[in-house]
Amino acid sequence: MYYIVYGFLYLCSLLPLPVLYLLSDFFYAVVYYLIGYRKKVVMNNLAIAFPEKTMEERERIAKDFYHKFIDSFVETVKLLSAPDLFFEKRFTGNWEMINRYYDEGRSVQLHLGHTFNWEWGNVQVVRKIKHTFLGVYMPISSKPLNRVFKKLRSRSGAVLLSAGNLTREFIPYRHSMYCLGLVADQSPGRLHKAKWFTFFNRKTAFTIGPAKSAVTNNAVVLFAAIERKKRGYYHVTFTLAEENPKNNSTEAQLTQRFVAFLEATIRKNPDMWLWSHRRWKHEWKEGDVMGE
Repeated sequence: MYYIVYGFLYLCSLLPLPVLYLLSDFFYAVVYYLIGYRKKVVMNNLAIAFPEKTMEERERIAKDFYHKFIDSFVETVKLLSAPDLFFEKRFTGNWEMINRYYDEGRSVQLHLGHTFNWEWGNVQVVRKIKHTFLGVYMPISSKPLNRVFKKLRSRSGAVLLSAGNLTREFIPYRHSMYCLGLVADQSPGRLHKAKWFTFFNRKTAFTIGPAKSAVTNNAVVLFAAIERKKRGYYHVTFTLAEENPKNNSTEAQLTQRFVAFLEATIRKNPDMWLWSHRRWKHEWKEGDVMGE
C-alpha cells in the first residue's frame, strides 16, 4: 500500500505549483461546503477564541483557514519531487539568529505552533542552519501515510524523533550541537503532567515538556512565527525567548512566555493556525495546577 500511495502522490508532485493550487481550490470547495471536515470543531474553536467577533467574521476566518489548510497539503505533496533550491525564495527567515548560537557553541530549541506551512519550514531550516536539526513528530495512524511523511520530513537530512519516545531517542544527541524543533501547542497526552495557562481568556492545558527539556539542557530557546507573504511564499521570524533557561527561568515561566507568544501570533494571522484540532477538549477543574 505504501508504494501505491507514494507513487500516486509523487506523480501529483510533478505538477507545477499553479496547477496544484487549482486542485487545492477545487478540494477546498469539496472539503468546506460538501464534506464539512471538522467544521463544527473549527467554528467552536473560533467562538472560544474570538467571542467578540460576529458569526460572519468567524466564518470568514474559517474559510480562509480551510483555503490555507488545503494549500498546505498540496504544498507538502510538492516536497516529494521539488529540489531544495525550489524553497530558496519561497521560504525565507532570519536564519542568522540560530547560527549565531552555533558559533557560540550553544544548542538551540525552536518552539512554534501549528502555523502553515511548517512542513516547508522543516526542509528549509536544515538547509540554512549549522546545527544538526532534530525534528519531533507525531506518528500518523495510517502506516502508509506515516511512512510517506517520515520520508518527506527527513529528505534534507533532518533527524526525526518520535514524540512518544522522545526522551530515549534524544539521548545520542544531547551532548552534540543540535537544534531541536518542537511544535509546542500540542494538546497534552498526559493531562496529569500538564499545567494550565490562560490562552484566549480560557484556562488551557499545555505540556511543559519543551520547557523542561530547555531547562534541563540549558538550550537557548527561540520562538518561531511563520507568516505567509503570498500564496506559496513564507517567512519565519525567530525571536529570542531565553538564553540561559537553567539559571533564569522555570518550566512554568518559559511555557507561559510561549503561550503569550502563540496567542499574539494567532491573533495577528488567525487563518494560519490549525483550528481543526480540538485545542480546548479538556476542561479545567478545581485542583488542576495553574502554571502562571
